[in-house]
Amino acid sequence: MKPWTYILLLLFMITSCSGSSSSQNLTWYNNSVITDVTEDPEKPEEFTRVSIGISPQIFYLSKKAEDYKTLLEKTSQSKKRGKAYNIGIENNTNIIKQVNEIP
Repeated sequence: MKPWTYILLLLFMITSCSGSSSSQNLTWYNNSVITDVTEDPEKPEEFTRVSIGISPQIFYLSKKAEDYKTLLEKTSQSKKRGKAYNIGIENNTNIIKQVNEIP
């Protein structure tokens, strides 16, 4: 009986650790409003600069990302209408990876 317990424990540990790590690689800014969306002056062909909050923090949208247009639309709507979103920033890069509606 004990070997089965160890096997089950091992399987549980493997399955609990083998999830998607993409959300773990993000820092979330919840209920945040975009205050500015402009072209990045240093690399305008690669990035759009996005400011979040009253004391702006600068983050970037990569123009090479597959969902660039969707993210740009959401950030622009946030700026124009003052709409808050939950914003996921990739750790160590300052690149916006997700802009989610607030449930």
